[in-house]
Amino acid sequence: MPTTISIRKQLYWSLLSYEGWSVHLAAVEEGLCFVGSHNQPFEELTEWAKRRMPGFDLLHDDGVMQLYADEFIRYLQGELEQFTLPIYYKGTPFQEAVWKALCDIPYGETRSYSDIATDIQKPSSVRAVGTAIGANPILITVPCHRVIGKNGSLTGYRGGMEMKMKLLQLERSI
Repeated sequence: MPTTISIRKQLYWSLLSYEGWSVHLAAVEEGLCFVGSHNQPFEELTEWAKRRMPGFDLLHDDGVMQLYADEFIRYLQGELEQFTLPIYYKGTPFQEAVWKALCDIPYGETRSYSDIATDIQKPSSVRAVGTAIGANPILITVPCHRVIGKNGSLTGYRGGMEMKMKLLQLERSI
């Protein structure tokens, strides 16, 4: 009987620590696929990987992740407004439409949940938009921090409200 070999894919990760920021980054061959919440333990990444990337092995590799880390540092220094390295996300078609709409929000600007619902031509799906935004695995790069309440209030954020406020202040949109 022939032996079958299962080749697992790699999910590379690194911890970015820079001037008070501490976030886990992870990428697959296709691009960056995960940016964690500020100051969260490694388990945030491992739990996400179990749910969303079965069949991948986590491999700590600062070298592979260095290009991503460099872009994040430039962003955190206020020198980079648009990430250029590839990203890779996998969700439902609805989630992916929402995440793409988030990427279209310019640096330093904000949009409301209803704006995003209108942008994806689903104006009555504001709550579903909020759910899709909450499932965004690539914080900062897919800029869900730029989404605020219709009345201008800061609303929930997977990374926590302090992280959201810091990002908006960095971009000077609050």
